[in-house]
Amino acid sequence: MVNQHEQSPPRWPASTAPAIDQLEQLAELRRTSQGNRFVRRLRSERKALIGLIFLVCLAIVALIGPYIAPYNQDTDDFGLFESPSLSHPMGTDSFGRDLFSRVIVGTRVSFTIGLVAALASMVVGVALGIVAGYYGGWVDSIIMRFIDLLWAFPVIILTVGMVAVFGAGARNVVIAIALAYLTNFSRIVRSEVLSLREQEFTTAARTVGASDSRIMFRHILPNTAAPIIVQTTFAVGLGILAESGLTFLGLGVDPSTPSWGSALNEGRDFVRQAWWISVFPGLAIVFTVLALNLFGDGLRDALDVRSVGET
Repeated sequence: MVNQHEQSPPRWPASTAPAIDQLEQLAELRRTSQGNRFVRRLRSERKALIGLIFLVCLAIVALIGPYIAPYNQDTDDFGLFESPSLSHPMGTDSFGRDLFSRVIVGTRVSFTIGLVAALASMVVGVALGIVAGYYGGWVDSIIMRFIDLLWAFPVIILTVGMVAVFGAGARNVVIAIALAYLTNFSRIVRSEVLSLREQEFTTAARTVGASDSRIMFRHILPNTAAPIIVQTTFAVGLGILAESGLTFLGLGVDPSTPSWGSALNEGRDFVRQAWWISVFPGLAIVFTVLALNLFGDGLRDALDVRSVGET
């Protein structure tokens, strides 16, 4: 005979969609509040604003460079090795081309390769890191051994080896740089996910029946945005440096394509005769990477939850 006083096991509602929607609304309110705090902190970070202003100007130059350049980047009607002057602010190169125009037009090539490579490494690295950290076990072991294998090679050796095998060109350069730097994203995201997967909001979402993909990409991923954004800014600078280094070695974009790396490659044989061919593209790389680092440092400080003095 069944004991009528015996408690029946708890039953979940037939539909858990309302509960999941409430969790997502709460998470959205939390992210909105964090976003407002982030904007206030970013405004107080002077170095981040300086870097951001420079990067915005650089992006504008990359977009409209061919239209604002004083001369066509391939025109070689000028004198060879003309020193900087009013008509040629950065002088001319060994082919009689205006270096200022080539640096302006080359901004699009170098900046685009660095940005695309950073975004590609971010997408792949974040996906690997979140899957490894969330599932753990043998999935984590397989993914992290692959990451360790990439980590074992110096970046320049890895990129040079890949480009040497698959050939030069902008596409292969982007793939090589993205593969070399995705390890940073994977390790950062995995370490964040290992702690976030045990948090109360993750447990609550799992309790109400949310799928693994929904938990990973709707609940956990937004909480890892801060380190991902900061790492992306640094990755863009590293990508620009890598592209310039590969092109300098003759393994990057086509030598006829105007880029900062190709200008450095051309000027290395004329350092004493025409120093400006190497100096001005080098300064463009230095200031761009410096601006990215300043902006990244400011973002890191603005996104730091331990920051004090918040109003």
